[in-house]
Amino acid sequence: MIERVRGLLRMAEDPSVTDAESQAFTAKAAELMTRHAIAEAEARAQRGEEAESVTRLDFPVSGVGGHGKARVKALASIASAYGCQSAVRGNTSANTDRTLIIVGTMTALDSLRVLLPSISMQMEASARYSAREHVANLRELRNYDRSTLATERSRYYRSFVRAYGYAVAERIREFRARLREEPESGENGETGDGSNGTEGQSSRGAELVLREDVDRVYEEFERRFPKLRPTRPERTHHRAGYRAGYVRGRRARIGTETAVGGNETASLSEGE
Repeated sequence: MIERVRGLLRMAEDPSVTDAESQAFTAKAAELMTRHAIAEAEARAQRGEEAESVTRLDFPVSGVGGHGKARVKALASIASAYGCQSAVRGNTSANTDRTLIIVGTMTALDSLRVLLPSISMQMEASARYSAREHVANLRELRNYDRSTLATERSRYYRSFVRAYGYAVAERIREFRARLREEPESGENGETGDGSNGTEGQSSRGAELVLREDVDRVYEEFERRFPKLRPTRPERTHHRAGYRAGYVRGRRARIGTETAVGGNETASLSEGE
């Protein structure tokens, strides 16, 4: 399964594929990892085993100042969608190393260890392209000086990145919720595959285990970071950049009902 995921991510990172194809490959990889995590939870519950251990992953995040903070915000949102808690070390305006410390179950961290580098790469490429296009349009429409355009690019880029991470996290949460509901009983009390309900019971067991995992992760996070200072709210907000990042992050399909429709894309164009 890991090799299949890595193969999908290699295709997603190929510069010859289109943006839509790249996001579709990444979405499929996230789907496989999510199904794997839930299957592992079901298997442990059925075997009567103890819940898997909770540990940490230190993920380096590049960028100085606001750019680095925006990336941290985006990746922390994705980690949260996998039931993890996160803290950040070195999240200042200075040119220092910035590390996202993620606390979660081993299965969740395995998923993030594979997915985050690829999602980061695609997020960066989309943000750079969109910000460059936005500034080019401004340059044609109005007589901005170089300093104003640089500020506009930074504000747009940071808002795009934060919204992209939020949208990807939103899709992951929706997909995880649908997976837990898939084997719902039919009218005669049978599951979708015609079985006598065993699979439905297994799904409800997985849902319970995953809920308990979230509680255990929170308790472990509080134990490791009892006096953690809250991060300051982001003051930079660019409406067009945020909307563009959100739409780009929602564009790929996970399952069958999470793609952004043509109407929302059209409204973005009209709004800008």
